[in-house]
Order: sequence, then structure tokens, then C-alpha cells
Amino acid sequence: MSSVVPTKFKGFAPKTQEAWEHPKLVEYDPKPFLPTDITIKIKACGVCGSDCHTLSGSWGPYQRPDLSVGHEIVGEVIEVGDKVTEHKLGDIVAVGAQSDSCLQCSRCESHNEQYCQKQLVPTYNGKSVQSNGYITQGGYASHVRLNQHFAVKVPHNLAYEYAAPLLCAGLTVYSPIIRNLGHDLTGKVVGIVGIGGLGAMGLQISRALGAKKVYAFSRSDKKKQDAIKLGADELIATKDGEWVGEHLDEFDLILNCASSGKDANIGPFLQVLKLDGKFVTVSSPPLTESLSIMPYLLLMNQSTIRGSGVGSIKEAKELLQLYADKGLKPWIEKVPISEEGVHQVVTRCHKSDVRYRFVLTDYDKFFS
Repeated sequence: MSSVVPTKFKGFAPKTQEAWEHPKLVEYDPKPFLPTDITIKIKACGVCGSDCHTLSGSWGPYQRPDLSVGHEIVGEVIEVGDKVTEHKLGDIVAVGAQSDSCLQCSRCESHNEQYCQKQLVPTYNGKSVQSNGYITQGGYASHVRLNQHFAVKVPHNLAYEYAAPLLCAGLTVYSPIIRNLGHDLTGKVVGIVGIGGLGAMGLQISRALGAKKVYAFSRSDKKKQDAIKLGADELIATKDGEWVGEHLDEFDLILNCASSGKDANIGPFLQVLKLDGKFVTVSSPPLTESLSIMPYLLLMNQSTIRGSGVGSIKEAKELLQLYADKGLKPWIEKVPISEEGVHQVVTRCHKSDVRYRFVLTDYDKFFS
């Protein structure tokens, strides 16, 4: 059963990778429709640093020349396949960084489908084995089509513009927080490194889950007032090392959300962890950057360094409900979608010039 679904989708794509900051409107064939698929008419899409890394080529080449990015998508279900059971026409749903997986391996069956090693399909710039090798297209577009499992219903009391950034930025910080500390942070001390698109929501989430104390880490104190409004008790400026001594043995978890690892020194963060404390990085800088440590620092307090990707669909549902129940809103800047609007957001996002997440809006007007 279906509503009106166009035979061609429209989206914004650069003419060349060198011109990545100037996407133009293009038309393309949608992914072949499978019985477990839904088609979504997009209403809004958040702008992720991953979009800029992909467009600029810092994560490698495009898989298709007319690549349209975007994986913080909210829209209306306008088509459902014969085997779809999780959604119906008219549902408002949100989509994150994955659009399909095998759904049968041990990882998929344990709510870790985002780590599927068999058939994981990114929402954009990924090859869908399930769809004859189709290279997926993202949310800077009129529509998106994907497996029903990877769309999450948006609670009625959470506006869709605010739901969009939760599906990547929010989920990327929510998952490591609850996986390392649980859903109740009573008595826990959390540090968030980097007050940007991810870190801002890391502060909100840590506070909403009841942390005893939440610290924001930033190179300077210029974001202090923002950090406190977002949920931090205190901002620690790391440009000098004087802060380490007074915070020894204090942190249960430090979450690294910094957009770049260039010239980063994580040694001080390892020093202030509690015994068995964890330093978790969700930062995904250009592939040319690396992380280096002195092993001795790991021996001092039996600390652990971990990485974490985006969260699971189960966790996405929890996160949307948490924001709805607590009346939280990510800090966003809304920009109407157009060629100029897309140029503006990717250019400014690349420079980290946003407080603290862009959301492309007014899709109904542009794609009417």
C-alpha cells in the first residue's frame, strides 16, 4: 500500500568532490523497493560533521558522483512494503546513520546492529547488497527509502526539528554513557570533552540521567555559560595543566567528543579517572589523525580506553523518549533547505561555526 511516491527523488549533491561546499539540486533513481522497506517524505535533516568529512573527501572517495548526504532525518512514512509491521502510513519517524544490516548475526540479534560485520549499510554513500549494490542517498533530499527496522517513531510531544539531531549526535553520546554507567547515573561523575554538536548533548543527557556531577572540558572558558546552561556544573579549561591535581581520582567516565584529535594530549584525562575509570572516544576526525598515549598512564589506575560508534535502534527509541519525557531540546540553528542553505550549513559546520547543531528545515516548501 502506498501514497504518492515520485519515480525520481531530488537531493543536493556536489558536481565534483573539489566543489563539495556547493551542492546543487539533482534527481536520481531511488533504491529498489523491498518488502521490508518504507519510503519517507523528509521534513527535516540535521547536519553532522560526518557529512562534511564525507563531502570533502577526508574519509575517502564518493561511492557515486551525485552523492547526497545527511543521516539525521525526520519525515513522514508515505509507502510501506508488504512485510512491514513496525510502521504505518502517516507515521512520523526518525532515521540515523544506518539504513540496513543483516539483522540475523549475533550482533544484530543483541541490539548491536550498528556493528554488523556482514551487511551493514550506511544511510548514505554505502553499498546495499540487499538492493543489487545500490549506493545509498541521504537526507539532504526530498525522500529516503530504507529497511523499516532503522526508522524510529518520534514521540508526539517531541517536535521533529529537535528529534533530528538525536539520531546521530545524541545517540552517539547516549550509547557510551549508558553502556558504561547504566541508565541511572546517581553518584557518578562524568566529564565531556569538547562542547560542540556531540558534547552539548552529552552534557544534557548526563544531567538528565541524574549524574552526581557533570564537567565540561574545553580548551578555553569561552563556552562556560553555554556549558552550564546545557547541564554542566563546571567547565574546566584545559589549556594549562593546573586542573589535574585538584581532580585526581574523581571521574567515572570521560567522554571525548572533540572534533579533532590533532595535537591532543589525553594523558591528563587518564590521570583524573577513578580506579577502573573509562575514557571513551566518539570523536571521528580525518583518517590521517591518530591517538597516542604512554602505556604507563593506563597502569596508574587500571583505566580503560574505549571507542564507541553510533548507538542501536533500541537506544535510539530510549533517547527520543528521554528527551520527550524530560522536555529537553538540543540547541539547534534552523536553516531552510535550498542550494544556498546547504552551502551555508556545510561551510559553517566545517569551521565548527554553529551552536550547536544545524537542522535543515522547510522541506515541504522547497520540494512542493
